[in-house]
Amino acid sequence: MRLSELGGKEIVDVKRAERLGVLGQTDLEINEQNGQIQALLIPSLKWFGFRKQGDEIRVPWNHISKIGADMIIIDIPEELEG
Repeated sequence: MRLSELGGKEIVDVKRAERLGVLGQTDLEINEQNGQIQALLIPSLKWFGFRKQGDEIRVPWNHISKIGADMIIIDIPEELEG
């Protein structure tokens, strides 16, 4: 799958049944040596659609359960949630 195909997909946490954001409003953490995506970095504080300064949610790539046509389903173990 190409990076351009990921853009615009909603990111949903399956355990909390919560929409975390849309890919494109997030950053990617990429391994500089091999070019692989290591994590999605999702801003955790938003206000009226604008980004506020604050913490972000880091979702390791191995916690992505499924990438569908419209959304990305993530499953973060409870011990990793902050």
